[in-house]
Amino acid sequence: MTDKEFKIQNDSAIEKMSKNKKLKNQTNEWIKTSALHQYSYNFTWLGLPIIQYPQDIIALQEIIWKIKPDLIIETGIARGGSLIFSASLLEIINEGGEVLGIDIDIREENKRAIENHPMNKRITMLEGSSIDKDIAEKVYKIAKEKKKILIVLDSNHTHEHVQKELNLYANLVSVGSYCVVFDTIIEDMPKEWDWGSRTWGVGNNPKTAVFEFLKSNDNFEIDKSIDNKLLISVAPDGYLKRIK
Repeated sequence: MTDKEFKIQNDSAIEKMSKNKKLKNQTNEWIKTSALHQYSYNFTWLGLPIIQYPQDIIALQEIIWKIKPDLIIETGIARGGSLIFSASLLEIINEGGEVLGIDIDIREENKRAIENHPMNKRITMLEGSSIDKDIAEKVYKIAKEKKKILIVLDSNHTHEHVQKELNLYANLVSVGSYCVVFDTIIEDMPKEWDWGSRTWGVGNNPKTAVFEFLKSNDNFEIDKSIDNKLLISVAPDGYLKRIK
């Protein structure tokens, strides 16, 4: 089988899978149940917790390999695994590639772990709110000379915050690249879900922000091909590709 034949076969299988309602329902039930056990906390990347589903990690890997960005901007640092993930891929594919991480609270223990990691040489961290004017100015200054930029939004998950992030940073994304908005899955969770002290939930989350953003911005579209092949993802409708 040639590479072309393999791709045609695989694309056909993905299309059939995406139309399998029984499979999609089973997947949705699995996601809801696994979330109760904090399934996404189970994995590390080169030693640091990455707090993502493996399927989304693979999807990001495919995007980064294809785009070969010289700058990846990530809002939300948590325990640092995602920054290390991005930096390790750029170590392979882009000699000058950099990662910029932003978080309102970079805990000292996590900061030390990132700074002591071999991949830290490609990482810059900014502490502050991603929607703060001073932080945005620093981001734009760093991005000024970059040609291929990929953005990952994974900080505060309220509609208002994510919408402000999209309005602030989406225009930095290069044509053909992506703005990946994580935790859109919140909108698909049961309405009675207990989010504890968190202010987001059904009707107020990254997915509602994405839909609102797309109403007034036709430079981006949801890449449904990624959703169709992943099925299991915390970012359904969150893989936004810049098309113009």
